[in-house]
Amino acid sequence: MTRAHEYVAYARMDELHELQQPRSDARGELNFLLISHVKELLFRAVSDDLDQARQALQRDDIPNTCVALMRATRTQRVLVACWETMNGMSADEFVAFRDVLNNASGVQSFAYRALEFAMGNRPPGHVESAFADGYKSLRVELAKPSLYDAALAYLSRQGFAVPEHCVEKVPWQQHEPDPLVEDVWLEIYRDPRKHFEAHRLAECLLEVAYQFSHWRAAHLLVVERMLGGKGGTGGSDGAPWLRKINEHRFFPELWTFRTRL
Repeated sequence: MTRAHEYVAYARMDELHELQQPRSDARGELNFLLISHVKELLFRAVSDDLDQARQALQRDDIPNTCVALMRATRTQRVLVACWETMNGMSADEFVAFRDVLNNASGVQSFAYRALEFAMGNRPPGHVESAFADGYKSLRVELAKPSLYDAALAYLSRQGFAVPEHCVEKVPWQQHEPDPLVEDVWLEIYRDPRKHFEAHRLAECLLEVAYQFSHWRAAHLLVVERMLGGKGGTGGSDGAPWLRKINEHRFFPELWTFRTRL
């Protein structure tokens, strides 16, 4: 093998570039496939960094937790920018190949679902589907506490009054907002010098949540630009469904306690 081929072989670039197989002659379809593949890989990159952050939290290692979280947010910004590339496609260009998608939809992405699970969005219906769908990575993720669960467990170990039920629930159970958890974050933010590491953790977590909401908002705008009021692929109702999930916030008490600060 020549040196010129080492990079191709190492990263299996020849195989990577064979994965995009458009089903139509429409100009926009190849770009759609390429950006879809990029987003999938970036979902995995963010998930890996969040897992590293979770492991560091479980060791009470806040400096390395925050390093991993800040790395995740950099990748999230690239994810948001992916919508700018998709946004360059006009509505007529998308319509030209939309029919070949059949029932395929981004909401079916197991990498995206694993990322939501890692951050703590584990509604019962999605959990049941994950156990039934056969994707090992989803079952592995659901066997671990979410990132937010790990953060609350850390705060509990540091002596903060986190409710017992928040740190002893089964991993696949979704965290529900609790005013007592709000009280904990409020205590931290009222004296950030005293609670320096907890405050730093909170700010890094919030940036991850913010970037995720930013991604969802950009997704909504692109869908509205391309589809208007049409239903989405994969059985979703398009923009109305996206507007609904745009209201969701990861790490809920980190958002709501601010009203009282």
